[in-house]
Amino acid sequence: MRLVLQTATFQPLPRPRGRYLCPMELDLTTPAQPPRTADMVSRYMTLTKDVMPRLARTTHSDWPVRNDHCFQRIVLDTICGGVWYDHLHRPAYKNLTFQQAERAVWLCDKIIAGDVNFAALNAQSLVWRGKAGPAKLLGQDGAARSRSWSGTVQGTRSTISDPGF
Repeated sequence: MRLVLQTATFQPLPRPRGRYLCPMELDLTTPAQPPRTADMVSRYMTLTKDVMPRLARTTHSDWPVRNDHCFQRIVLDTICGGVWYDHLHRPAYKNLTFQQAERAVWLCDKIIAGDVNFAALNAQSLVWRGKAGPAKLLGQDGAARSRSWSGTVQGTRSTISDPGF
């Protein structure tokens, strides 16, 4: 018996055109399939590691931080109501509950949209951590300015409250 192997040539799939060039932007969930915890954590990681640092370097240059770990610190401290590692095992992204991951994504979206005072969230995170050096204080206009201080930023928790949580 003689075996003949045939080689097949495969054409690559055409590159998608239009808005959805990045697979993370595709919404693959359906009403019958609610998002899983892993999906929410993946979205949170994409927002804090890629999207937010890129925005900080371009269109949102007034943000007080630029690095991905700083965005993660601020978001996690805010959703935990204190220093995140006092509430979560490390690494945080592997130990978030669905509700925590959902709140983290919601908060990232609010920060990106400018619906929360991001400088105040950063300042509160630094207060929770007891950072003694120069910190960001908020002026009457809500703008951050650098100076030594002690105390808490008033109203931070209320700026992120949402009846859905």
